[in-house]
Amino acid sequence: MKIIVTGSLGNISKPLTKELVQKGHAITVISSKPEKQKDIEALGATAAIGTVEDIDFLTTTFTGADAVYCMLPPNDYFNQDLDLVAYYQRIGSNYAQAIQQAAVKRVVHLSSIGAHLDKDSGIILGHHHVENILKELSGVGITHMRPTYFYYNLYNYIPMIKNVGSIAANYGGEDKVVMVSPIDIAAAIAEEIVTPLTGRKIRYVSSDERTCNEIASILGVAIGRPDLKWTTITNEQMLSSLEAVGMSPMIAPDFVEMYASLHNGKLSEDYYKNKPAVEGKIKVTDFAKEFAAIFKQD
Repeated sequence: MKIIVTGSLGNISKPLTKELVQKGHAITVISSKPEKQKDIEALGATAAIGTVEDIDFLTTTFTGADAVYCMLPPNDYFNQDLDLVAYYQRIGSNYAQAIQQAAVKRVVHLSSIGAHLDKDSGIILGHHHVENILKELSGVGITHMRPTYFYYNLYNYIPMIKNVGSIAANYGGEDKVVMVSPIDIAAAIAEEIVTPLTGRKIRYVSSDERTCNEIASILGVAIGRPDLKWTTITNEQMLSSLEAVGMSPMIAPDFVEMYASLHNGKLSEDYYKNKPAVEGKIKVTDFAKEFAAIFKQD
């Protein structure tokens, strides 16, 4: 199959590209950075250098493809002028237009847990809108992948652990967090994208499920701080802490809302109704080793 992969050589797209190439597929990887071309070609894939902001580039690149993997590139949460949800909607519309113009028949879209919500989900509302934009396409089989909480989001707490000696957020304690490794997401996408589909499908991907207290304990042991705690603070305290580190005042409230939705269970309610039969292979104890290595570097 001829498959287009967006996301350059990111945490998901790189292992996805490796697996699909190894299975004999012709892979084109879209990257906005020309310096990535050699690395992409070293994996046995073709590089398409351009931006997902350019509909003509996307359409040209998508033309002739059997399937396309679409993801929303990360953006700068500290950009004071960024309307993040509007950005998601714009990129989603670009994808939809290019898919339609290029007559692509199979799409796998990276969405998120919580995308079922039309409110109270913070920045995840952008994924909800993109799912709805893509749903309007006709004659295209689309899988919306909804991964859970990414393990690597925990790296954001390294400075706090070092400076304060604990983790604090407006979710924590005995709150359950369903987590996932990018490796497990890539494996699920690789399986899904070569599977024929008519219509729409939602697929959740997870690797492990733990309380915040359990996560803190596992990470604490890995970094030599076995008494590490994860406490729950108020939404107001969370907002103040995000603004204090320079997060955009337009985006910080959405992060607080997203975490509050995780705390009260709304974010994961649809996940538990449609829980995957099999979890991924990478457990939090495996990730803790990577966390410890990064912790010691900083």
